[in-house]
Amino acid sequence: MARADFTIAGIQVAPGSRAMVDLPLPKLYSHTDLSMPVHVIHGKRDGPRMFVSAAVHGDEVNGVEIIRQLLAHKSLRNVRGTLLAVPVVNVYGLIHESRYLPDRRDLNRSFPGSESGSLAARLAHQFMIEIVGRCTHGIDLHTGAIHRANLPQIRANLDDPETERLARAFEVPVMLNSALRDNSLRQAAAACGIPMLLYEAGEALRYDALSIRAGVHGVIQVMRALEMLPQPSRRKKLVVDPFVARTSSWIRAPESGMLRTTIQLGARVRSGETLGYINDVYSDKHMVVEAPFRGVVIGSIMKPAVHEGDALFHIARFKDDLSDVAEGVDNFQQAHGDDID
Repeated sequence: MARADFTIAGIQVAPGSRAMVDLPLPKLYSHTDLSMPVHVIHGKRDGPRMFVSAAVHGDEVNGVEIIRQLLAHKSLRNVRGTLLAVPVVNVYGLIHESRYLPDRRDLNRSFPGSESGSLAARLAHQFMIEIVGRCTHGIDLHTGAIHRANLPQIRANLDDPETERLARAFEVPVMLNSALRDNSLRQAAAACGIPMLLYEAGEALRYDALSIRAGVHGVIQVMRALEMLPQPSRRKKLVVDPFVARTSSWIRAPESGMLRTTIQLGARVRSGETLGYINDVYSDKHMVVEAPFRGVVIGSIMKPAVHEGDALFHIARFKDDLSDVAEGVDNFQQAHGDDID
């Protein structure tokens, strides 16, 4: 029996074809029309239905480029199942280079949304109905917040066997067994029984080449794990065997001043090791910022001017030997210096 067309927003996409569908969004106050473009790749054969989304936070643009490169990937000619790729979910935030919507709400704290609620709630509701509700799996692409960078990592409910399997398939050095945040897209997807990964890498408003290459590779690997794509004829060696973090904590500034960092993302640190110095602007006084426990730096502030209480370094704790984790990070960075797909 021939596979049925895929229908979204009243548009039918035939098996073995692809299309871009514009989901209408509320207009700007200037009466300018807006839409959320969705790329639909509908395979000839049945299989999983997966969404890949980016820019839920409008200033997190690495994912936009990941999806652009993904859509150009030659392997997508042989998709089994259906791929829904949404390069920009929060179009309003992208326009204003902002994490938020015009109503100052965080879209990723507004799910599952409401048809008659705030602008954020309406956008979240539409995304749930038109995208998430039509899929069996999902990947959401993020970066660190503005002026903060993240080591490539997967955050997911690793207590779910299928989610853990897909998280490992993504092939990043670090996986966080992350609790579901209230009203997040991950929580809303979980309530629908949809395994979902959140990929974090790089910083807001910046393209990071390594994070982008790793993101494209990771999505392709997940699609292969789901048998949406065939395995390559010559399977390359696993880039990295991911390590699972038990917990993670942000180290905050003990006082205000100018931060001079002495460690890098992915660095292995010991308890009491110096992470940086906060220097007084007008004197030679300074304060040492130390690691309160052993772990690996998976996030870092990217600007020197800091206030007391600012989050400076995100450190993850591991059951594994830290030398193995650090080696895994190094191998990952070396592997993604080249095109590995």
